[in-house]
Amino acid sequence: HEAKQAGAPALSVWGSGTPLREFLHVDDLADALVFLSRFYRGEMPLNVGSGREVSIRALAHIVCKAVGFTGKLVFDTSKPDGTPRKLADISRLTAMGWCPRIGLEEGIASTYGWYLRHDAGDRAADLPLP
Repeated sequence: HEAKQAGAPALSVWGSGTPLREFLHVDDLADALVFLSRFYRGEMPLNVGSGREVSIRALAHIVCKAVGFTGKLVFDTSKPDGTPRKLADISRLTAMGWCPRIGLEEGIASTYGWYLRHDAGDRAADLPLP
């Protein structure tokens, strides 16, 4: 967002862009927790996730598309990549009949839309108090 607003010609991204990550929209997490509270009585822990992985490079392009940033992405390989792969095994959860509904692109676009609708000074007012 800031790079787009500033008209930056390029945006630096840490690492090579090859590590794989999994993302889950908060609404899907809430849905999974309600589902589990209703239907799971077991003692074994269950993983909740999307079951889909995306490279940091692809993620950066998805974010740029959602934001409307048309500059160049520069992957700074002098910065660390971190763990090569982070993906939860959600097979036990999906076998019970649950699956996420919000795709990564849709989730990022809707989150960015929320961000645009809220003034920076008012964001804290939108957060619930503990």
